[in-house]
Amino acid sequence: MNINWFDEDVYKLLMRLVINLVFISIIVSGIYYRKTQRKDYLFTYYLMGFIIFFICFSLKKLDIDTGMGLGLFAIFSIIRFRTNQIEIKEMTYLFIVIGLSVINSLASNKISMTELGIINVFILGLTYIMEYVWLLKHETRKSILFENINLIDISKQDELKQEIEKRTGLKINRVEVGKINFLDDTAQVRIYYYSDEQDYSEFDPG
Repeated sequence: MNINWFDEDVYKLLMRLVINLVFISIIVSGIYYRKTQRKDYLFTYYLMGFIIFFICFSLKKLDIDTGMGLGLFAIFSIIRFRTNQIEIKEMTYLFIVIGLSVINSLASNKISMTELGIINVFILGLTYIMEYVWLLKHETRKSILFENINLIDISKQDELKQEIEKRTGLKINRVEVGKINFLDDTAQVRIYYYSDEQDYSEFDPG
């Protein structure tokens, strides 16, 4: 039985693994978790990232062409999480983790470690800027059914805002009144608020 116990690619594996670990940890723990304080996705991001890394690195040893990469993304296109729908932001972070893992594992000898580092730093820097600098505040909107139509009058906008804040506990920026039903004294009201300024996080039960 011919078993290969060691070859020079072990050093490439360890070096790229360290690079992947460092940058994924900064993005997931340093940027994402610091901003959202959500531990439920940490498990997914870390394991998904490193599973993809090892799969790609192992398959690359088989000298499979670029069709392998297309096949991987085809697989992800049919994978569905059988839980609550994943929000756009969380899905974006998942794609970043997967993308970095694929890049770090499949980089050929034609790509120097400096170029690989530039790619990782650029993605890291762009993620940080989008999260903490440019998009510092993300305004969220929600539609609710409001039954006190006495406050729907445009001259009572401040009272309407205060009443909704009292009921929901949200710090609301502005409100918009939509369809009014005088038969049951209700109105559709759309509220706008900064999710980062709230005292608790919300979820969509789907």
